[in-house]
Amino acid sequence: MAGWQELLAANRFYLELKLEGSDTSADATFLECQGFKRSQEAVEISEVTPKKWGQANLGRSVHTKIPGGAKTENIILRRGMTGSMTFWKWFEAVETGQWAKQLRNGSLVIYDQGGQEQARFDFQNAWPLRYTAADVSAQSTDLEIEELEIAVDTFVRVR
Repeated sequence: MAGWQELLAANRFYLELKLEGSDTSADATFLECQGFKRSQEAVEISEVTPKKWGQANLGRSVHTKIPGGAKTENIILRRGMTGSMTFWKWFEAVETGQWAKQLRNGSLVIYDQGGQEQARFDFQNAWPLRYTAADVSAQSTDLEIEELEIAVDTFVRVR
């Protein structure tokens, strides 16, 4: 069937993000990535045209929407907590004023059912702005979740 496109599953992804001090090639396996959202403002402008409106001798007021500035949302990364301190050290380095040296680029890659890359979103100048460890309970059987919210300048779909 020509032109048929496979729908991609949300659970077949990999997030590439190389942090300083990582002792493995894949420091984290993420359970969730949220917030890959880019939007553009609509700026409304008003102008008066010379066209007459009704019985009035005044011009007609016309409202037009034009594209404004683009905005990229923060990205939220969730993973099962491990013994790795890499996320915490990245957050701590920014917190202590070394943020300019901590900017990182990365990619969200989405695969088809055959394991072939089908979509890639590259993000630039990421830095952590919030670190959260999930609540704990002696009665829980859930995984302990570590969450990191990162600010990014922009992201683009490159594939």
